[in-house]
Amino acid sequence: MIFQRNETFRGYLRAYPVTSIFLAINLIVFVLDYLILDRELSLRGIFYLDPDYDPYGLSEPWRYVTSIALHGGWDHLLFNCFSTLIFAPPLERLLGHFRYFVYYVLAGIAGNLLSAIVYAGSLHFSLGASGAIYGLFGAYLFLAVFRKFALDEATRKTIFISIAFGIVYSLIVPNINIWAHLGGALAGFGLMGLFVASKTKKYGRG
Repeated sequence: MIFQRNETFRGYLRAYPVTSIFLAINLIVFVLDYLILDRELSLRGIFYLDPDYDPYGLSEPWRYVTSIALHGGWDHLLFNCFSTLIFAPPLERLLGHFRYFVYYVLAGIAGNLLSAIVYAGSLHFSLGASGAIYGLFGAYLFLAVFRKFALDEATRKTIFISIAFGIVYSLIVPNINIWAHLGGALAGFGLMGLFVASKTKKYGRG
């Protein structure tokens, strides 16, 4: 089962440096934001839409990225960090470090982009790595559906159960930006499709 983590702490850092960096950024930014800077980082980095002056969040486009590293509370942070810790390593190993970095960031941006489309004309605020994390789920969903011969049964079951839990979580927990989750998942699904297609074309079906 690809989601079992048996590495030592140092082994994890060496094998998955990009995932480790993302986790460190989330933790450091949260501690600075909540305990030292009185939410100043959230104020400057949160993704937001102004219905009159900035309906798509394009006047400060960096917020599409900076909001991915911000979180609204300890529970939000710990849930996202745990999901990243468990589910990100196999994808980093599959894609390679740089491609995985781009993949994660693009999925997070896609979550904010779909939110901007849905909430355009409304006052909207959003922060968190959930769009990027649901990009991981989208990638695994593509593999479980279209490349299931590459995954063992336990892994496929874990993928479907995790996605089902994510859907229920997104629907019943208050103040969840379900559109960011969906946008990230769609981006992850599509990006994994492109990756598989490029590998299939280069090496042949395998």
